[in-house]
Amino acid sequence: MTYDQLPRVYLFGTGGTISFVAESRTDFANYSYQGRQLTIQEMLARVPEAQDVAEVLPEQVINVGSTEVYPKHWLTLANRINQQLSADAAAAGVAVTHGTATLEETAYFLNLTVLDSRPVAVTGAMRPPSAMGTDADNNLLDAIRIASSPNSAGRGALVVLNNEIQSARDVTKTDSYRVETFQSGHMGFLGYSDSDGQVVFYRRPERRHTSDSEFDVSGVDELPQVEIAYAYAGVDGIVVDALVAAGVKGIVAAGLGSGGSPSTFMAALRRAVAAGIPVVISTQVGTGRVLQTRRFVEEGYIVADNLHPKKARILLMLGLTRTSDPAELQRMMLEY
Repeated sequence: MTYDQLPRVYLFGTGGTISFVAESRTDFANYSYQGRQLTIQEMLARVPEAQDVAEVLPEQVINVGSTEVYPKHWLTLANRINQQLSADAAAAGVAVTHGTATLEETAYFLNLTVLDSRPVAVTGAMRPPSAMGTDADNNLLDAIRIASSPNSAGRGALVVLNNEIQSARDVTKTDSYRVETFQSGHMGFLGYSDSDGQVVFYRRPERRHTSDSEFDVSGVDELPQVEIAYAYAGVDGIVVDALVAAGVKGIVAAGLGSGGSPSTFMAALRRAVAAGIPVVISTQVGTGRVLQTRRFVEEGYIVADNLHPKKARILLMLGLTRTSDPAELQRMMLEY
């Protein structure tokens, strides 16, 4: 086969369930125990149908389970994607394979730091390629198809599993084992990569992303340390005070309901603000906004709007590479 008429897609592998090999076809839980993983080249070889979709150029960027993905890996991956897209103006887009545990975080980081309108499609698998009924091969093919499609351009980083295309900003993992785990709450998914070979969209994300982003990480060696403090009934301020003492650069509070939390917890957050640490109020309930209420504004908090705590953390980390001004950080929370 020749690639003369096919779009060119760069395929970057990072590891995860989509790459692990188990000892048996019925192993859906212990497959990472032996630590045996396919390379991205081996994964691509399992899906010869991809040759009919695009000229695919695979590269192993990292190869770890997603619980071992750290901010340094985000920087490595984002910079590699930016470098490759900058070097190849004719490339159609990029596909990324990733473990599902932190996939939504990596995808949102790419949504904010890949400074190009061409598609970046991130996928993973809930069942390893060695298992019966694996979703690995189909998800990989879908990611390549989406990355090669001009319909995908200008929509930010995209997440695809189970034939559904999700916005990296809105999507979250909702189930520990089911293949339909990735959902976008009230926002809904963007479209389908379906069995007819079509990439079909029904809506477009409105918040700033990719080519409209202000976050250039090409010169960033390390991201500021931002931690999440989780609220619950009767929580005190021990964790928040410990984070302040440890010298963190920012705190995201995963609050109750609409963002409020027990008075002891909120008192510790006020002490953090008084110490000059930006505090973002998010909510752990899964959907809905945190509003700029009178109390939150008067006490100096930044609100996360409807960003999940983990994603508010990522945006705060990137925001702190540019400014420590609470008003500017609040602007970013509302624009991205």
